[in-house]
Amino acid sequence: MARWLRPLVGALLLLEVAAALSFLHHRYEEMVQALFRVQSQCPYVTRIYSIGRSVEGRHLYVLEFSDYPGIHEPLEPEFKYVGNMHGNEVLGRELLLQLSEFLCEEYRRGNERITRLIHDTRIHIMPSMNPDGYEVAAKQGPDSNGYLTGRNNANGVDLNRNFPDLNTFMYYSGEISGPNHHIPLPNNWKSQVEPETLAVIQWISSYNFVLSANLHGGAVVANYPYDKSQDQRFRSHRRTVNTPTPDDKLFQKLAKTYSYAHGWMHRGWNCGDYFADGITNGASWYSLSKGMQDFNYLYTNCFEITLELSCNKFPPEEDLERQWMANREALVAFIEEVHQGIKGIVSDENNNGIAGAVISVQGISHDITSGDMGDYFRLLLPGTYTVTASAEGYQSQTVTTTVGPAAPSLVHFQLKQDVVRKPPERKASGARMNNKALQKKVVPRATRRGTQR
Repeated sequence: MARWLRPLVGALLLLEVAAALSFLHHRYEEMVQALFRVQSQCPYVTRIYSIGRSVEGRHLYVLEFSDYPGIHEPLEPEFKYVGNMHGNEVLGRELLLQLSEFLCEEYRRGNERITRLIHDTRIHIMPSMNPDGYEVAAKQGPDSNGYLTGRNNANGVDLNRNFPDLNTFMYYSGEISGPNHHIPLPNNWKSQVEPETLAVIQWISSYNFVLSANLHGGAVVANYPYDKSQDQRFRSHRRTVNTPTPDDKLFQKLAKTYSYAHGWMHRGWNCGDYFADGITNGASWYSLSKGMQDFNYLYTNCFEITLELSCNKFPPEEDLERQWMANREALVAFIEEVHQGIKGIVSDENNNGIAGAVISVQGISHDITSGDMGDYFRLLLPGTYTVTASAEGYQSQTVTTTVGPAAPSLVHFQLKQDVVRKPPERKASGARMNNKALQKKVVPRATRRGTQR
């Protein structure tokens, strides 16, 4: 019971709502202005960048919070929030704008918790992945918005059904369970995805994200992978079968962190549905193919969950403040979850970081890899683990470490290069025997009623 006291303790540190917050729906231009206003108010800890453009040419903007914006610091984890993937599910968009203003304001006020979070984490916030769809939905307004109006992008495509289907490769390749980490993309994948999806895939391939959530609406529940059931046989048949990942207990803990810090999600009864603890395995709710959260887990190092935040997909403005108060602590507490498990640097004998080194945890069949600087982050529950680091051209190294409930444990690896054994050199010349280390460089690898995720 004590572990659920943490959100309550954290909430005490966030008692006051920043005066600058405005509880309004923001059209595209207004959203952009809000982002740049935050950047101008906190110029030393924020950066705005675009990962690409939508079908209709709108920028997909991201606001970054860090004590060194634009720079990855070794051993500092990367976190992301993505909102408004479905254009008519707008609460996440507004909450992320509110969160951006809140983080800036509290940082300026010297809030110790927020200052520590920004200094120790590189936070990326994308309020809208589908700005074109939002504009369609916004024209209808909250009162007359249809269930599907503006859901898809400008090409009529559901972006949460548009990622490469790596689940099928994992489940059915050779009729055996295949690998479930860093699965390669099909050769023709770029021709099969929308501009927004392409931009996100290139984005998450460029940053070594550790933890993420994408924000939706139409229900109130924290949903975790897998979204696609292994038993799904027909596209038209949604079979509800619990389909856990190798990190199922960890995902449940991550989902509960949000649901119990939320005003009412953890109660379970919402929108006419019941979810124990306010969480659900995606496939046990209904099977979803080509979704974003499964793609994150199967292609990158990132652990992502899907947050369904409101029964009403386009809530009226008078409800936004209540929703912000219900989600504020949960949004902050979930970011803090990136600081758990183990982290460290994989280096060679000359202390040079090794990119693309594989980190394996005995008993959990899901590996992660080190980033460009050799640093890695492996989310784990408290316990004792046997961990192995390996890289091409190097001898692997295995250690046993204990993970506590608070800060991540530091576990560094220094790998020795494999020695290529050659026939003995002739000594007649009198030349000195030269045992040079190999100089091989390791190169990183290149609805249920009322909602549909």
